[in-house]
Amino acid sequence: MKITDRIEVAQAPDDVWRFFDDIPQVAACLPGTTLTDHEGEDRYLGEVVIKAGPVRLEFEGAAEIIDRNEADRTLQVEATGADRKGRGQAALLLDAALFPSGPGTTVDIALDLTLSGAAAQYGRGMVSDVTTVLLGEFGENVQTRLTAISQGLDPDAVATGKPASGLSFVLRAAQLALTRVFRRFFLPYEPPAPRRSSRTTMRKALR
Repeated sequence: MKITDRIEVAQAPDDVWRFFDDIPQVAACLPGTTLTDHEGEDRYLGEVVIKAGPVRLEFEGAAEIIDRNEADRTLQVEATGADRKGRGQAALLLDAALFPSGPGTTVDIALDLTLSGAAAQYGRGMVSDVTTVLLGEFGENVQTRLTAISQGLDPDAVATGKPASGLSFVLRAAQLALTRVFRRFFLPYEPPAPRRSSRTTMRKALR
């Protein structure tokens, strides 16, 4: 399951890059995430707990930076985890790319999430809605921490990590679900554009 998001922050790209290169800082922005150990330069152990309505996910695993390109300001993180009760597994590949945007920075995020076992029973739509809410809160927390750092404040004192649960969290996920259902049943159907065959494309290229 692939999910994309875009975060706009007020700080300059160099400042945002230093922030994203600090895994503990980034992990503190993701609701329900706690780092428990540090194994080597770019590998961390941790846990993720998500509670939103019928969704109950509790994973323990590891995350590691597998690619870092400072010149292009791109970062790739791979994470794997297993449910605490042995009911399933999760694998995540995260790509982040930073671009200048006026005086600030745009951060494009792409998630490729795979769930197996009982963890996959909630369905693609519900998991996508919950993940979208998580990314939204993640972006808000990133901006809060970056602002604190730019003001010379301790980000841990200004922004405390919130659990991925609670009424507001559930309501935001439910709102996304209702929007998805509304679009599916009430908006007019738009058929996909017809694909050109490879033979037609090759003929045009040879003319």
